Amino acid sequence: MRSSTISAFDLPDRLAPKADPTLISGDEQHFAAIAECLDQSIAELSDRLAATRKAPGGVGQQAMDRDVEIHRLTARLRALRRFGLDLCLGHMVGAEDSEPVYVGRLGLTDSTGRRLLLDWRSPAAEPFFGATHANPMGLASRRRYRWTRGRISDYWDEVFASDGIVGRAALDDQSAFIASLGSNRSARMRDVLGTIQADQDAIIRAGSRGALVVDGGPGTGKTVVALHRSAYLLYSDPRLGHRRGGVLFVGPHQPYLGYVADVLPSLGEEGVQTCTLRDLVTEGAAATVEADPEVARLKSSADLVKAVETAVRFYEEPPTKGMTVTTHWNDIRLSAADWAVAFDAAPGVPHNEARDQIWEELLTILVDKHDDEDTAEQLRKSLHQNRELLAVFDSAWPLLEAADLVGDLWTVPAYLRKCAPWLDRDDVSRLQREDAQAWTVSDLPLLDAARQRLGDPDTSRRRRRHNAAVAAEREQMAKVIDVLIETDTDGEGALTMLRGQDLKDTLVDGTASPDTERDLLAGPFAHVVVDEAQELTDAEWQMLLVRCPSRSFTIVGDRAQARHGFTESWQERLERVGLDRINLASLSINYRTPAEIMAEAEPVIRAVLPDANVPASIRNGDLPVIHGSAADLHSILDTWLDGHADGIACVIGDPAFRPTSRVRSLTPSLSKGLEFDLVVLIDPESFGEGIEGAVDRYVAMTRATQQLVILTSP
Repeated sequence: MRSSTISAFDLPDRLAPKADPTLISGDEQHFAAIAECLDQSIAELSDRLAATRKAPGGVGQQAMDRDVEIHRLTARLRALRRFGLDLCLGHMVGAEDSEPVYVGRLGLTDSTGRRLLLDWRSPAAEPFFGATHANPMGLASRRRYRWTRGRISDYWDEVFASDGIVGRAALDDQSAFIASLGSNRSARMRDVLGTIQADQDAIIRAGSRGALVVDGGPGTGKTVVALHRSAYLLYSDPRLGHRRGGVLFVGPHQPYLGYVADVLPSLGEEGVQTCTLRDLVTEGAAATVEADPEVARLKSSADLVKAVETAVRFYEEPPTKGMTVTTHWNDIRLSAADWAVAFDAAPGVPHNEARDQIWEELLTILVDKHDDEDTAEQLRKSLHQNRELLAVFDSAWPLLEAADLVGDLWTVPAYLRKCAPWLDRDDVSRLQREDAQAWTVSDLPLLDAARQRLGDPDTSRRRRRHNAAVAAEREQMAKVIDVLIETDTDGEGALTMLRGQDLKDTLVDGTASPDTERDLLAGPFAHVVVDEAQELTDAEWQMLLVRCPSRSFTIVGDRAQARHGFTESWQERLERVGLDRINLASLSINYRTPAEIMAEAEPVIRAVLPDANVPASIRNGDLPVIHGSAADLHSILDTWLDGHADGIACVIGDPAFRPTSRVRSLTPSLSKGLEFDLVVLIDPESFGEGIEGAVDRYVAMTRATQQLVILTSP
């Protein structure tokens, strides 16, 4: 149990004026009520979870509902235990109200129905984040807390109305927020929910219909917006709930996903699927970067992805010649027209999964041509074992593997020319390679398209094994029933019920699907959030569009950080790949990078992209950008570590540097989306030429929140 005698406030001596009881006694009383309610809620949730787990699992929808409830209770319980009192972000006081309204990560109501915490995602909580002096949204004042190890280490008040200053002697307005921006970072993204700004909150709460583009330069909080918007939409929009598909969050690389891993759970949301584009395809884990830029360019086209359809249809052409099928009863003619009818039996079904439907249609055509109804079922069973028919069918509609299909494009020039006739001879030759399955990142969209179009080749095999097992079980059950009925001598007992076929069917569950492991990233999803979206090629966009039929997207990026250039507008790029209903929101305030660092970084990107969206820094730093020799790297790091008990540094551009627990080592591209207290660039001019080199330098420089050091080799 929590002790109500321990103050929620643990203010340092320098903030002694803020500890005045007239300023915090109301908060103390409210926190005591929250503590009591938390203890009660945790106990009740624990009991309900235990009872739900012990309850019968049921079948079908009942089992699914039970699993969903267990997940919901577990997530809620985990959130309450994780945060305790620091579920509370702050409070707001309306211009017409005297009682503060407390805003939390989750909503919390006591046993009497009193609302102790208002969920940050609820419409009523919007002024807490969105109010400004220009638009107070009905507020007189707002207080935000800074929590450290479960207690308040600082807080600041903002006043929006002249009478709101009463009782607010510890006014801080934005100064504490500005100071917090320069606080030490760690290996995980810090909690920023309590300091979401009005420009960010407006985007977080925007509607989900269509595609919303969030364009912003370094440090504007694009990632913050993307993550918080994921949690907000799942809470606020019933069309996006888990039963409707849920939300997929796509990040640029694994270090980024590790960096932001704590954010969504801290927002009370554990149901968002997170991944990189590589994760969408099995071959992505080991895929390399395409060595030839021209090959990468050719494979980046959405047209080449669409060529997969032609590649599959090559294997779906019905035989042009008929055949005679020999059976124990008679010879049956199967014409080319019959084959064509059968091949049209499963429109829209993935190739491999359609195979069984087409096979059954083919057998139906043959059985219908058989004159004897009494032997029709025996004929059908016999046809299942007809080797000649099976051989022709296997050749006409083979089971296909996505890797084999795409590999053939890169090793059989005639096949590639047939599937992509717009390619000239040089392009076809350039795309050929010796090892068909030496997969690169540029191959992944084609592999994904092939897998989507083909379906799982094991599905047919599993279904056949399953159907055979069900048939055998039915046959065995029929024998058992016959024996039992024979023992019912008077013919009037309950066993006579077993004569009914419906009851026989209930004794064998033939509807259960063969065991399969569900691909959580296969979709379809109700909404997709994409961070660092400026890097996606047209082909890669197809991987996401196929997983989101509603075309409901949040697209986060910065054209100035596109390594391969981004000369179009967002509207032009997205319309070309297949999106419509596109809205654009812009972030222009840099909350992360000190003005001194941005002053050095801005000319780097302006030299190649004069119209780059370079954001204005909201704060000045205390440290100038340092230039020096690469030979001084270790001494610079040692000095920084000695002077900073907390925080994290990163060396960018030195593959030989061995990382430590507090000093990372990354390439420029893998630093994208991350932030560090100290950034040390090694020979930035070696990052490359043209747009790619300039973007890599710009991105690397703007990762720093406090200090930037640029070192060059002699």
